Amino acid sequence: MSDATLNAITNDPDDFAVQISDQVESFIVSVTEVAKGDDPDSAVPYLLLEVSQLLLAGGRLGAHEDIVPDERYEPDVGPEPDVDELRERLAALLDPVDVYSEVFDPYVPRSAPVACRISDDISDVVTDLRHGMAHYRAGRVSEALWWWQFSYLSNWGPTASAALRALQSLVAHVRLDTPLGELDGLDTDSDATDDGDLENAAGAVMAAEIAAPLGLKNA
Repeated sequence: MSDATLNAITNDPDDFAVQISDQVESFIVSVTEVAKGDDPDSAVPYLLLEVSQLLLAGGRLGAHEDIVPDERYEPDVGPEPDVDELRERLAALLDPVDVYSEVFDPYVPRSAPVACRISDDISDVVTDLRHGMAHYRAGRVSEALWWWQFSYLSNWGPTASAALRALQSLVAHVRLDTPLGELDGLDTDSDATDDGDLENAAGAVMAAEIAAPLGLKNA
Protein backbone atom coordinates (compact mmCIF):
# COMPACT_ATOMS: atom_id res chain seq x y z
CA MET A 1 0.00 0.00 0.00
CA SER A 2 1.42 3.37 -1.01
CA ASP A 3 2.02 6.22 1.44
CA ALA A 4 -0.61 8.29 -0.36
CA THR A 5 -3.21 5.55 0.03
CA LEU A 6 -2.35 5.04 3.69
CA ASN A 7 -2.56 8.76 4.39
CA ALA A 8 -5.94 8.95 2.68
CA ILE A 9 -7.22 6.15 4.91
CA THR A 10 -5.78 7.37 8.19
CA ASN A 11 -7.04 10.91 7.56
CA ASP A 12 -10.62 9.75 7.03
CA PRO A 13 -12.37 9.26 10.40
CA ASP A 14 -15.23 7.45 8.67
CA ASP A 15 -12.96 4.80 7.19
CA PHE A 16 -13.59 1.27 8.52
CA ALA A 17 -9.91 0.65 9.29
CA VAL A 18 -9.59 3.92 11.21
CA GLN A 19 -12.67 3.18 13.29
CA ILE A 20 -11.54 -0.34 14.16
CA SER A 21 -8.01 0.79 15.01
CA ASP A 22 -9.38 3.60 17.20
CA GLN A 23 -11.52 1.14 19.16
CA VAL A 24 -8.62 -1.29 19.50
CA GLU A 25 -6.24 1.40 20.70
CA SER A 26 -8.83 2.82 23.09
CA PHE A 27 -9.29 -0.61 24.67
CA ILE A 28 -5.56 -1.18 25.10
CA VAL A 29 -5.03 2.25 26.65
CA SER A 30 -8.07 2.03 28.93
CA VAL A 31 -7.29 -1.46 30.22
CA THR A 32 -3.70 -0.41 30.90
CA GLU A 33 -4.99 2.54 32.93
CA VAL A 34 -7.40 0.34 34.90
CA ALA A 35 -4.55 -2.08 35.68
CA LYS A 36 -2.53 0.73 37.29
CA GLY A 37 -4.93 0.45 40.23
CA ASP A 38 -5.57 4.16 40.73
CA ASP A 39 -9.31 3.50 41.08
CA PRO A 40 -9.58 -0.13 42.22
CA ASP A 41 -13.20 0.14 43.36
CA SER A 42 -14.29 0.85 39.79
CA ALA A 43 -12.21 -1.83 38.07
CA VAL A 44 -15.12 -4.17 37.35
CA PRO A 45 -17.53 -1.52 35.94
CA TYR A 46 -14.76 0.01 33.83
CA LEU A 47 -13.73 -3.36 32.41
CA LEU A 48 -17.37 -4.21 31.68
CA LEU A 49 -17.67 -1.00 29.68
CA GLU A 50 -14.38 -1.42 27.81
CA VAL A 51 -14.95 -5.07 26.87
CA SER A 52 -18.49 -4.25 25.72
CA GLN A 53 -17.20 -1.48 23.46
CA LEU A 54 -14.41 -3.66 22.08
CA LEU A 55 -16.88 -6.39 21.15
CA LEU A 56 -18.75 -3.85 19.02
CA ALA A 57 -15.59 -3.61 16.91
CA GLY A 58 -15.36 -7.39 16.94
CA GLY A 59 -18.94 -7.73 15.76
CA ARG A 60 -18.21 -5.39 12.87
CA LEU A 61 -15.15 -7.45 11.94
CA GLY A 62 -17.13 -10.68 12.17
CA ALA A 63 -19.93 -9.32 9.97
CA HIS A 64 -17.50 -7.93 7.40
CA GLU A 65 -16.62 -9.93 4.31
CA ASP A 66 -13.36 -11.88 4.51
CA ILE A 67 -10.44 -9.48 4.56
CA VAL A 68 -7.52 -10.50 2.36
CA PRO A 69 -4.09 -9.06 3.19
CA ASP A 70 -1.91 -7.54 0.51
CA GLU A 71 0.96 -9.94 1.17
CA ARG A 72 0.78 -13.71 0.93
CA TYR A 73 2.80 -14.28 4.10
CA GLU A 74 2.44 -12.27 7.27
CA PRO A 75 5.38 -9.90 7.77
CA ASP A 76 7.34 -10.23 10.99
CA VAL A 77 6.27 -7.67 13.60
CA GLY A 78 9.13 -8.42 15.96
CA PRO A 79 8.91 -9.68 19.55
CA GLU A 80 5.51 -9.54 21.22
CA PRO A 81 5.28 -7.04 24.10
CA ASP A 82 5.22 -8.69 27.51
CA VAL A 83 1.78 -8.67 29.16
CA ASP A 84 2.80 -10.41 32.39
CA GLU A 85 2.77 -7.17 34.37
CA LEU A 86 -0.67 -6.29 33.04
CA ARG A 87 -1.93 -9.78 33.89
CA GLU A 88 -0.55 -9.64 37.42
CA ARG A 89 -1.93 -6.17 38.10
CA LEU A 90 -5.39 -7.15 36.90
CA ALA A 91 -5.29 -10.35 38.95
CA ALA A 92 -4.45 -8.35 42.06
CA LEU A 93 -7.24 -5.86 41.37
CA LEU A 94 -9.85 -8.55 40.76
CA ASP A 95 -8.85 -10.98 43.48
CA PRO A 96 -10.88 -12.93 44.59
CA VAL A 97 -13.52 -12.45 41.87
CA ASP A 98 -11.00 -13.09 39.10
CA VAL A 99 -11.83 -16.77 38.61
CA TYR A 100 -15.11 -17.77 36.99
CA SER A 101 -16.68 -20.78 35.29
CA GLU A 102 -17.12 -20.90 31.52
CA VAL A 103 -18.25 -23.34 28.82
CA PHE A 104 -15.64 -23.23 26.06
CA ASP A 105 -17.99 -23.91 23.13
CA PRO A 106 -21.76 -23.70 23.66
CA TYR A 107 -22.36 -25.82 20.55
CA VAL A 108 -20.48 -28.84 21.86
CA PRO A 109 -23.08 -31.14 23.52
CA ARG A 110 -22.71 -31.64 27.26
CA SER A 111 -19.58 -29.49 27.47
CA ALA A 112 -18.14 -29.37 30.97
CA PRO A 113 -17.45 -25.88 32.33
CA VAL A 114 -13.87 -24.91 32.98
CA ALA A 115 -12.39 -22.38 35.37
CA CYS A 116 -11.02 -19.22 33.74
CA ARG A 117 -9.54 -15.93 34.91
CA ILE A 118 -10.70 -12.50 33.81
CA SER A 119 -7.13 -11.23 34.16
CA ASP A 120 -5.85 -13.95 31.81
CA ASP A 121 -8.64 -13.24 29.33
CA ILE A 122 -8.04 -9.49 29.19
CA SER A 123 -4.29 -9.95 28.84
CA ASP A 124 -4.70 -12.48 26.03
CA VAL A 125 -7.05 -10.12 24.19
CA VAL A 126 -4.54 -7.28 24.54
CA THR A 127 -1.82 -9.51 23.07
CA ASP A 128 -3.91 -10.23 19.98
CA LEU A 129 -4.89 -6.60 19.54
CA ARG A 130 -1.32 -5.34 19.90
CA HIS A 131 -0.16 -7.75 17.22
CA GLY A 132 -2.59 -6.25 14.74
CA MET A 133 -1.76 -2.73 15.89
CA ALA A 134 1.91 -3.33 15.07
CA HIS A 135 0.91 -4.02 11.47
CA TYR A 136 -1.39 -0.99 11.39
CA ARG A 137 1.25 1.40 12.68
CA ALA A 138 3.74 0.01 10.14
CA GLY A 139 1.30 0.97 7.37
CA ARG A 140 0.10 -2.58 6.66
CA VAL A 141 -3.59 -1.73 7.03
CA SER A 142 -5.00 -4.76 5.22
CA GLU A 143 -2.72 -7.05 7.25
CA ALA A 144 -3.91 -5.44 10.50
CA LEU A 145 -7.58 -5.81 9.56
CA TRP A 146 -7.02 -9.39 8.44
CA TRP A 147 -5.32 -10.24 11.72
CA TRP A 148 -7.97 -8.55 13.87
CA GLN A 149 -10.74 -10.32 11.96
CA PHE A 150 -9.04 -13.72 12.02
CA SER A 151 -8.07 -13.52 15.69
CA TYR A 152 -11.53 -12.20 16.61
CA LEU A 153 -13.09 -15.33 15.16
CA SER A 154 -10.43 -17.71 16.48
CA ASN A 155 -9.37 -16.30 19.85
CA TRP A 156 -9.97 -12.83 21.19
CA GLY A 157 -13.66 -12.76 20.30
CA PRO A 158 -14.59 -15.86 22.31
CA THR A 159 -12.19 -14.84 25.07
CA ALA A 160 -13.58 -11.32 25.38
CA SER A 161 -17.14 -12.65 25.20
CA ALA A 162 -16.46 -15.03 28.09
CA ALA A 163 -14.91 -12.26 30.17
CA LEU A 164 -17.87 -10.01 29.38
CA ARG A 165 -20.31 -12.59 30.70
CA ALA A 166 -18.31 -12.87 33.92
CA LEU A 167 -18.09 -9.09 34.38
CA GLN A 168 -21.77 -8.62 33.55
CA SER A 169 -22.67 -11.34 36.05
CA LEU A 170 -20.70 -9.61 38.81
CA VAL A 171 -22.40 -6.29 38.15
CA ALA A 172 -25.83 -7.95 37.86
CA HIS A 173 -25.45 -9.70 41.22
CA VAL A 174 -24.75 -6.34 42.85
CA ARG A 175 -27.43 -4.39 41.00
CA LEU A 176 -30.04 -7.08 41.69
CA ASP A 177 -28.90 -7.41 45.30
CA THR A 178 -28.08 -11.12 44.98
CA PRO A 179 -24.50 -11.30 46.27
CA LEU A 180 -22.59 -14.54 45.95
CA GLY A 181 -20.96 -16.35 48.82
CA GLU A 182 -17.35 -16.01 49.90
CA LEU A 183 -14.70 -17.44 47.58
CA ASP A 184 -14.16 -21.09 48.41
CA GLY A 185 -11.28 -22.52 46.43
CA LEU A 186 -12.43 -22.21 42.81
CA ASP A 187 -9.28 -21.88 40.71
CA THR A 188 -8.08 -22.49 37.18
CA ASP A 189 -6.45 -25.75 38.20
CA SER A 190 -9.56 -27.06 39.99
CA ASP A 191 -12.74 -28.79 38.85
CA ALA A 192 -15.36 -26.13 38.15
CA THR A 193 -18.26 -28.48 37.55
CA ASP A 194 -19.56 -28.50 41.11
CA ASP A 195 -22.83 -26.57 41.34
CA GLY A 196 -21.68 -24.82 44.49
CA ASP A 197 -18.60 -23.26 42.93
CA LEU A 198 -20.38 -20.40 41.23
CA GLU A 199 -22.21 -19.50 44.43
CA ASN A 200 -18.87 -19.31 46.23
CA ALA A 201 -17.19 -16.95 43.80
CA ALA A 202 -17.40 -13.46 45.32
CA GLY A 203 -19.86 -12.28 47.97
CA ALA A 204 -18.60 -9.71 50.40
CA VAL A 205 -15.80 -8.62 48.07
CA MET A 206 -18.31 -7.70 45.37
CA ALA A 207 -20.37 -5.65 47.78
CA ALA A 208 -17.31 -3.89 49.14
CA GLU A 209 -15.56 -3.18 45.86
CA ILE A 210 -18.19 -2.56 43.20
CA ALA A 211 -21.45 -1.70 44.95
CA ALA A 212 -20.33 1.82 45.86
CA PRO A 213 -19.17 2.80 42.36
CA LEU A 214 -22.51 1.58 41.02
CA GLY A 215 -24.36 3.76 43.51
CA LEU A 216 -25.84 0.87 45.43
CA LYS A 217 -24.50 1.76 48.85
CA ASN A 218 -23.09 4.73 50.64
CA ALA A 219 -19.39 5.15 49.83
